[in-house]
Amino acid sequence: MSESDDQAPVAASQTEKVPAYSWYALGILVIVYVLNFVDRNIISILAEDIKADLGLRDDQIGFLYGTAFGVFYALFGIPLGKLADSWHRVRLMTAGLAIWSAFTVLSGFAKSFTALSVARIGVGVGEATASPSAYSLISDWFPKKMRATALAIYSSGLYIGGGVSLLIGGAIVERWNESYPVDAPLGLAGWQAAFILVGLPGLLLAMLVFTLREPLRGQSEGLIAEPVKDPFRGFLRELVAVIPPFTLIGAAQAGTRGILINLAGALVIGGTAFALAELTGNYQQWIAVGIGYYAIFSWASTLKRRDEAAFKLIWGTPAFLTTILGYGMVAFMSYAASFWAAPYAIRILGEAPALAGFWIGGPGAAGGFLGVVLGGWAADWLRKRNPAGRLIMVAVGLVGAAPFLYIMFTAQDPVVFYIAAFLQSLFGSSALGGAAATTQDLVLPRMRGTATATFFLSTTLVGLALGPYLAGQVSTVTDSLSTGGLSLLVAVPIGLILLFVAYRTVPEAERTLLERARAAGEAV
Repeated sequence: MSESDDQAPVAASQTEKVPAYSWYALGILVIVYVLNFVDRNIISILAEDIKADLGLRDDQIGFLYGTAFGVFYALFGIPLGKLADSWHRVRLMTAGLAIWSAFTVLSGFAKSFTALSVARIGVGVGEATASPSAYSLISDWFPKKMRATALAIYSSGLYIGGGVSLLIGGAIVERWNESYPVDAPLGLAGWQAAFILVGLPGLLLAMLVFTLREPLRGQSEGLIAEPVKDPFRGFLRELVAVIPPFTLIGAAQAGTRGILINLAGALVIGGTAFALAELTGNYQQWIAVGIGYYAIFSWASTLKRRDEAAFKLIWGTPAFLTTILGYGMVAFMSYAASFWAAPYAIRILGEAPALAGFWIGGPGAAGGFLGVVLGGWAADWLRKRNPAGRLIMVAVGLVGAAPFLYIMFTAQDPVVFYIAAFLQSLFGSSALGGAAATTQDLVLPRMRGTATATFFLSTTLVGLALGPYLAGQVSTVTDSLSTGGLSLLVAVPIGLILLFVAYRTVPEAERTLLERARAAGEAV
């Protein structure tokens, strides 16, 4: 059955009321995203147990949470984003949900750092299907004027899932270890049981996701896109373009000059990664990051040759790049703060895992939900009054979270710590809806999956792959988790500079969107 066979015109136009089915489908996607972040973030509350059982350092724990997951999430997000632009998005999300849930279960059977790293990579690959598919679906289910609100509601799953993971993870670990101090079933430790128990529900949810109807692509803006005849050809082409060493194949298609440029990029990135590995003594971190950045360089070079319009509207648009990198600084702080909060409470403040999970997870989920929804609403409100208004909320998220992050990692009183963690989550989450909606507004409907994958490059290769690791590395070197957490504040001045440039350039980039697309050869 082709994509067009079961498409349903359920999306709203710019003037129609949003159909009830769109809200129902959005609700299902929120649940998917909740599980996405439960499976991703549960390692935070399990970190101290994993560290003790496997004999790991803070920088290795940061690697497991951020880099091992994030690099491959980012790399596979590109070809999977392309597939989301050309194939059945509901089926893609169904398959991805089943894959990452299965790898979460497999994480529970890991007995070494290497095995757990491989399982985390599998979770990252599976989760790379979710947001490119969801962002594209939501952009067709909801009109442009409500896009930031709808995307913010979807994104609330990030914070709900992150909070729920701490609540249930801490409870599972304590109850399992109390019930089985010796001779546990299958010889599993509490942290292993937690991985298994949170992974299984996703396999069931995949069956419900499969029942969702596929909307007409581009209907919300009256730019109906014809179904792609051979969607997997584009996916495989992107896969070859982004996965080393196959990247040389894509480079070779541009002739000798293409190969030389690719090799030069590999040498520069590889040399930088090697120098950082020598400096920090953490080779797995910088090898993974180096592979990630080289792959992105190769993919962008290939995209320029194969899809000039997409390259121009994404990589060739300073407004787009500074928006995603500016938000990347928010993610840099937010991911690391949310991950290291539980270890700080347990290690420094002496809190029990279940108690820490409850007081970080519950309020954190509430703060994240309120922040992302209210931030998305405020971003849409500001957008009506200012073409670049959504970026004001991104800056608010960056600056507003900073003082509470400082209080978190200097607190000696658990109550002060928990209140600061709640407010840090509230402000940090408020930036997401405005940033995500801005990226969708700067591309054509057929490019939304690719644009989303590029957006998530900033949240993963900048935010997730570097933030948690940096805090862990600084903590390892200084033997102070507090110093590690405070090092994250370096993101604030960098992010403000990037967002200032975005604020000045986004209105003109959106106004000239179709003009620039036509100039690049797009038939619109």
